[in-house]
Amino acid sequence: MDANKLIKSFLGNSSGFGKGAATGGILGAVLGSKKGRKMAGGTLKYAGLAAAGVMAWKAYQGWQQGKAPEQAVPVREHDFQHMDARFSPEAPAAGGEPFQLSLMRAMIGAAKADGHVDASEQQRIFEQVEQMGLSADDKALIFDMLSAPVSLQDIVASARGPEQAAELYLASRLVIDPDEASERAYLEALAHRLQLPADLVAHLEQQVREGVER
Repeated sequence: MDANKLIKSFLGNSSGFGKGAATGGILGAVLGSKKGRKMAGGTLKYAGLAAAGVMAWKAYQGWQQGKAPEQAVPVREHDFQHMDARFSPEAPAAGGEPFQLSLMRAMIGAAKADGHVDASEQQRIFEQVEQMGLSADDKALIFDMLSAPVSLQDIVASARGPEQAAELYLASRLVIDPDEASERAYLEALAHRLQLPADLVAHLEQQVREGVER
């Protein structure tokens, strides 16, 4: 079975990493492996991919309401019960695949934006995955996702509407170090390809900053 089919099959399983705490653990492994990276207020640790959705939703709301990015309100736990369904990671992507898969692909692509996930970063990811109590097949799936090439075109094509485009950008931004030129260039290319307005990007950036600084 190829990697995409295996991922889709796994995401369809309620015990898979697309659901709940396991997702947060895997994303934590990816994010925590990057030098100097902070988790967004710990939100990803307990909410997994839903955190990217609710953060993008809050940013999108502020943009639609014409607020200044500096007026951003950080995500609170109760926001997860009220999130717009268009931002749910469980919604289908443009091609019909689970959007959870698109978000994971986007985050891993962003983690590789500096040209690679180096040996020490990959070792930290593997060590954290080993501690999750997953089956051998599940571990192999995660390692396959990390080693497979990620296409910017595939990431962009997976967005079904501006809401998912915003979410893909925010999920990628959580992994990007904006002080690294190659990573910033990747993020700018992603925003351009996703056709995100500059003022919406500013709201998404602010939402990430709010999460990190809390």
